[in-house]
Amino acid sequence: MRNHRRPYVRPAAALAVGALVVGVLAGCSSKNKVPSIGFAVDAVPASYNGGTVLGANGGGAAIFSRVLTGFFYTGPDGQSIADTDYGTAKQVPGASQTIQYRLNPDGVYSDGIPTSCDDLVLEWAARSGRFTKPGGQAPMFDAATSAGYSDIERVECQAGSKDATVIFRPEHHFVDWQTLFNAGDLMPAHIAAQAAGVPNVVAAVQTGDPAMMQKLADFWNTGWNLKPGGIDPKVLPSSGPYRIESYTADDGLVLVKNDKWWGVPPRTPRIVVWPKGTDLKKKVSDKEVDVVDIGSGSVKDLSLDGFSVKQVPSRGAEQLVLSTVGVFTSPGARRAFALCVPRQALFDKLGHPGFDAKSGLGAGPLNSRTVQADSVYYPAIIGPAGKYASGDAPGAQQALSDAGASNPTVRIGYRAPDDRRAQTVAMIAGACHAAGINVVDAGSPTFVPTQLGGGTVDAVLGGTAGAPGPAGSLANVGARAALRAGEGLNFGHYGNGRYDAIAEQLAADGNSTDVLSSETEAENLLWSEMPTVPLFNTPRTIAFGDGMQSGIASPTKAGAGWNMDRWVLRR
Repeated sequence: MRNHRRPYVRPAAALAVGALVVGVLAGCSSKNKVPSIGFAVDAVPASYNGGTVLGANGGGAAIFSRVLTGFFYTGPDGQSIADTDYGTAKQVPGASQTIQYRLNPDGVYSDGIPTSCDDLVLEWAARSGRFTKPGGQAPMFDAATSAGYSDIERVECQAGSKDATVIFRPEHHFVDWQTLFNAGDLMPAHIAAQAAGVPNVVAAVQTGDPAMMQKLADFWNTGWNLKPGGIDPKVLPSSGPYRIESYTADDGLVLVKNDKWWGVPPRTPRIVVWPKGTDLKKKVSDKEVDVVDIGSGSVKDLSLDGFSVKQVPSRGAEQLVLSTVGVFTSPGARRAFALCVPRQALFDKLGHPGFDAKSGLGAGPLNSRTVQADSVYYPAIIGPAGKYASGDAPGAQQALSDAGASNPTVRIGYRAPDDRRAQTVAMIAGACHAAGINVVDAGSPTFVPTQLGGGTVDAVLGGTAGAPGPAGSLANVGARAALRAGEGLNFGHYGNGRYDAIAEQLAADGNSTDVLSSETEAENLLWSEMPTVPLFNTPRTIAFGDGMQSGIASPTKAGAGWNMDRWVLRR
């Protein structure tokens, strides 16, 4: 696991929560250390910027958490763990919730520019939702979510300083503040400033100059986009143990040791990331892959001989995100479709390969969108789900009639190829046919969830917030946010003022009685409105090649690569 020059807290924190240690071999120091490790993950790295819709949905946290560090990172059980290599964060007394951030004095990007509070100011500005285009409706920044950031009143920072004070709005509180300014999210403000021609990011944000902010937004939205064969490493400086060297279709996304990293150097100098779309069976056969982190059953007939393999339920929710226009304009039509979806049969066949959990994650169909299945609140809030368990074709047919829908066609999109999701669509099609619903497999190698709003599909099949690969965390902030009106990850464009108010209350209140009441109301509302149909905890296949040391499975949005700088492979 990761090490520190400063207090040795990271390994203890991770081990204390029962992380799954896979393929850690003893007594193999006499073997040769491999200088490059191949890492296959079913994420789609389309942007370096994990705060954008593209970056968050493309698995930025699973690929770049050891390239772009932050005050916290997602641990192997989905928890937020402090990263004191990057800096420290602590709540301090104040009339409003106040967090004091202090960046490591030694922190410097791989291009030689020091990390500074300017990076926090840019992140807050981009994700606060307060900067809008003329007319005041559409946001300037294409942020994945504003959760937590929209509650911040201001970030006090002197340009170039290592200190920042974040002050939340009066009467606002954010319980999960450790999910803010995290690994994979904090971007180099100096790069945005140079590219946008803005001399001082902090001043631009503090004055709110519309022209300056629009320039920053234009770059923040797309300037860090990634395309194989077309990247400029100069705009991709690193604040972690690794930096991006190159990205091509033939050679993968190559991460190499960052010589400017101020912490403990990575134990293996080169990691090659093979994203979704790679011919994984060939890469494994050719011994170009040493770590595999993919959806279970997504690659048909994949042989992992020579690997230590774990099949585990993840904190991501395998689900159908439904459109709120077209065939699914009415909640009645969405409920009718949900009635014919055979959730129990889907779980039985596809939801728990290689494991049989008695309770908690992966123990049955997922019956909540906002609460993790191993939460103490979960059993008390899932009552409405029972009606939508077994695939009720006659009930669905009657509900369709009541909704005024006749023989609808439902196009389900997902990132292909994915054998398990293809089977999921086929099973839904078979079950819903009897209800007069024609289900079409609209999976594609180029599919992105934003197509849901464009009218080319009616539902997205994916993980939490439509993610094709690793997803989910203990706090579940992303899952709640993906159903809030106006959020970038709300691909179905669902909007309900009462749900938004509940989500805001849950974000602010940690009292168990209040949480139970709010979560119960939220799930009752969501099963009635049916913006999504939860299926099961997405099962993950996580495998480490024989001879791997410090391979620790993380079935969360951070994926197996959460501690890649500690990996050592000996052969």
